[in-house]
Amino acid sequence: MPEAPDTAQAARNISRDFPVSWEELHRNARALAWRLLGTGPYKGVVAVTRGGLVPAAIVARELNLRLVDTVCIASYEHKDQGDAAVLKSVDGDGTDMLIVDDLVDTGKTARIVREMLPNAHFATIYAKPEGRPLVDTFVTEVSQDTWILFPWDVELAYATPMADKK
Repeated sequence: MPEAPDTAQAARNISRDFPVSWEELHRNARALAWRLLGTGPYKGVVAVTRGGLVPAAIVARELNLRLVDTVCIASYEHKDQGDAAVLKSVDGDGTDMLIVDDLVDTGKTARIVREMLPNAHFATIYAKPEGRPLVDTFVTEVSQDTWILFPWDVELAYATPMADKK
């Protein structure tokens, strides 16, 4: 596996935001499920919390999977990635299971989940280049310097016109 990147350096290199609406997230989660149709069969889904909860629910519904579990890992506080802490694990090696997360960024969380469940299929909606080799299926690749603003992390507010931000 590639060497872990300097996460402090990665946080300093975020230069653009990519806002995602609820509708777009739903559409992309369904697109992920569509890509996964031929990769199973799966007995269940393991959501990587917290970001993977909503996509996992949509994927589980579309694949008609009723067994949904979580692996709980804390590594981000807004845009600052620190040491990952495993808050809850799952039993088994991942055989016949599908791991779903919202994105793979530096791969720090994905490496931990891969070690826990080496035989599972790992799927995300978004993948950044540093973490992309760690997932089996994804929908959209975004640049490493992009911060994805998920709908559960934002609220409506005045938006400054781009021309005025210079």
